[in-house]
Amino acid sequence: MPWFDGALVEGPVPFDLSDRGLTLGDGVFDTALAIDGRLVFEAAHVARLAAATQALGFFVDPERMGQAMRAVAGGAGGLAAVRTTVTRGSGPRGLAPPLEPRPVLWASAAPLPPALPFASLTLHETAIRRNDTSPAARWKTLGYLDAVLAAAEARAAGFDEALFCNTRGRVACAGTGNLFAVFGSRLVTPPLSDGVLAGIVRAEVLALAPKLGFVAEERPLEIEDVLGAEAVFLTNSLRGIAPVRAIGATPFAAHPAVTALSDALRAEMGL
Repeated sequence: MPWFDGALVEGPVPFDLSDRGLTLGDGVFDTALAIDGRLVFEAAHVARLAAATQALGFFVDPERMGQAMRAVAGGAGGLAAVRTTVTRGSGPRGLAPPLEPRPVLWASAAPLPPALPFASLTLHETAIRRNDTSPAARWKTLGYLDAVLAAAEARAAGFDEALFCNTRGRVACAGTGNLFAVFGSRLVTPPLSDGVLAGIVRAEVLALAPKLGFVAEERPLEIEDVLGAEAVFLTNSLRGIAPVRAIGATPFAAHPAVTALSDALRAEMGL
């Protein structure tokens, strides 16, 4: 049962066809993991979504966001993906936003296969570039067409996910996750300035790493650096840590650093 603008709703959700989220992609969203009705890293998800709306120039009460997430998570058993979407609301024709926006907030939950968290995957380097010059690259905006097309390209090539480089040719991220490369005891992930989303699990791994004896770095990575790493893994809220088995024709084996991080993150997530 979805949550729409203040309450759980049975049946079809009413939607204004002039909503700027539909016509212009003028909005943001968040995806969180729910386990038996409990939201994992709830405070971080609410804070990031609230920061995203403020970055776009409109305000939604964070408590309302949390209420929506909890309402749909509470009705979901097992593992579920909780998606929360906020748009600027309706407005006049054209690009200029309304002077007094009336944001629209809704949330829904969808079941997830139990095998998804911490499952390994393969990556296909796409020629589509992540626009590191765009402020939108730092937020989960509603304009995800590049990721949609890159995912289709990766599947057609026989891979699970797409790997993006940015306009300067540096590795940025996957279509739905942040990337880490392992070099001995060092974990390296691209900086946010390279067109990277500030992932919730990315932040958790950066915080966990020193506790486990690893050195975590945020610095630019060339594709050659990544292909020469001892191991590569992705992070996102639904997968947790996903070990990468291959990028194109380059294989990667299981690695003790990824195993140690996965065990620690499982404990934090309550899995």
